[in-house]
Amino acid sequence: MSWGSELWDQFDNLEKHTQWGIEFVEKYTKFVKERSEIETSYAKQIRNLSKKYQPKKNSREEDESKYTFCRAFVTSLNELNDYAGQHEVIAENLTSQIISELSRYLQELKSERKLHFHDGRKAQQHIESSWKQLEAYKRRFERDCKEADRAQQYFERMDADINVTKADVEKRSSHKARQHAQSRHQMASDSKSDYSSYLQKFNQEQNEHYFNVIPNIFQKLQDMEEKRIDRIGVCMKTFADVDRQVLPIVGKCLDGMTKAAESIEPKTDSKQVVESYKSGFEPPGDVEFEDYGQAMKRTASDTSLTSSREAKEKPVGKSKGKLWPFIKNKNKGSGPEDFSHLPPEQRRKKLQGKIDELNKDIQKEMDQRDALTKMKDVYVKNPQMGDPASVDPRLSEIAQNIEKLQFDSQKFEGWLAEVEERMPSKSDTNRRSGLYETQNNLTVSNNSTVSNNCAQDRERPLSSPDGSYTEEQNPETQVKANINPVLPTSSTPEFDDEFDDDETLPTIGTCKALYPFEGHNEGTIAVAEGELLYVIEEDKGDGWTRVRRNEDEEGYVPSSYVEVFLETNAKGAMTYI
Repeated sequence: MSWGSELWDQFDNLEKHTQWGIEFVEKYTKFVKERSEIETSYAKQIRNLSKKYQPKKNSREEDESKYTFCRAFVTSLNELNDYAGQHEVIAENLTSQIISELSRYLQELKSERKLHFHDGRKAQQHIESSWKQLEAYKRRFERDCKEADRAQQYFERMDADINVTKADVEKRSSHKARQHAQSRHQMASDSKSDYSSYLQKFNQEQNEHYFNVIPNIFQKLQDMEEKRIDRIGVCMKTFADVDRQVLPIVGKCLDGMTKAAESIEPKTDSKQVVESYKSGFEPPGDVEFEDYGQAMKRTASDTSLTSSREAKEKPVGKSKGKLWPFIKNKNKGSGPEDFSHLPPEQRRKKLQGKIDELNKDIQKEMDQRDALTKMKDVYVKNPQMGDPASVDPRLSEIAQNIEKLQFDSQKFEGWLAEVEERMPSKSDTNRRSGLYETQNNLTVSNNSTVSNNCAQDRERPLSSPDGSYTEEQNPETQVKANINPVLPTSSTPEFDDEFDDDETLPTIGTCKALYPFEGHNEGTIAVAEGELLYVIEEDKGDGWTRVRRNEDEEGYVPSSYVEVFLETNAKGAMTYI
């Protein structure tokens, strides 16, 4: 159906309808623009969310990267960041493929509509002008006809007037009336001819207007409107296609998140906890029964030293079990360079990591040295390219760096070898913790020999001052250390209670220091390797033994640093080291 034939008289309504069509395009453009802004805002929020939960650059990040669930979360965050990028693509495509296109098309649409309605108004004005001209011809013809009728009537009245007596006057008046009537009839005839001629012309123009000019203009408007509707349909399809185009990549992002989730291995993470925190020590063995009733069986034949010790012995109720291995050490820090503050297993890992890091630095420096050496060779062969001597300072600096790095690497390798030599074999880790009878003769400072018939030691490895494993004097008892003792702090209630007691504890045996111990913490005592000391309180299972050098110097030393010889008849002769 054609607008030109069906709506020939609906010029004003078509003008309103096409204006509404333009407003609809503007409304749809605004809708797409707001959708694009939503996508941009959403993408920004998603990116910020991903960035917010990314692991921070700190020491904790290295620990987190060991676990599969942490790595999976980081992967999911990266995929989410890519997912946000696809929403940015949607916003960009909406802007370029719809908003920009419609904005440009709107300008063209407005110009075309304005042109068509301008032509329509011009044609309308022309036909209205022709109609007015026709009306003018019609009115003139009507007026001339009336004037001719009046002139004719006047002539007839003058010719029939019998009252006129004078023949000349009568003749002259009648003659003028006849001429006037004839003139009016001629004018009426000319007006009729003009009116008829213009009427024919108007009918042709009107026919041209309503069957040619207006239909052509309305047809152009119809084509314009149909193109507008088609363009809106294309844009709506593009609106959906913009989303559909990113679906494959969005799907890959979601697949990446799913794959990351599926990569989580609980068993592996559980094993990693062991690898991260394993100290290399064995848990303490059974605590032996201490038969305090033996004191009643002692007789006067005991040595005076024993009698003196019994007289000064602390009341049983005064002794408290120490929980030092389970109290966190407040003296935190980076620790010594050789990581001797760490348990053996953790120390070995740290040393190995440090060696690997140094080897990478050495390789990097060597690569630079090789590159500079080649450059120097080129300068030697082609002096015009550069001075060979200009490279020497840098080569010298690199050589010094390599030498220093190699020295540090050898130093750490030495510590690592020391740790690995002292680490027990796997078969030792399966050995049950039991009691072994040992007999040892110790020569004290006054050259007197104290004989121990049945000093029973709980199997415990000895750790060197740097925290690594060492071997016992008896190679048959090389095992893992049971406890990584935490040094007591001044805030430990049990420690304060015991040292606040002014009573002097009796000696229950002697010990020999296997390694030097600096004793920086409060309540400990420094000892030198090979030094002989008196034991005044045996290990209660916390990894510490209380010793005395003289009446004024006493304190705790790691049980794994000393070899203890308890007296047979002394109270608490059973030791836990």
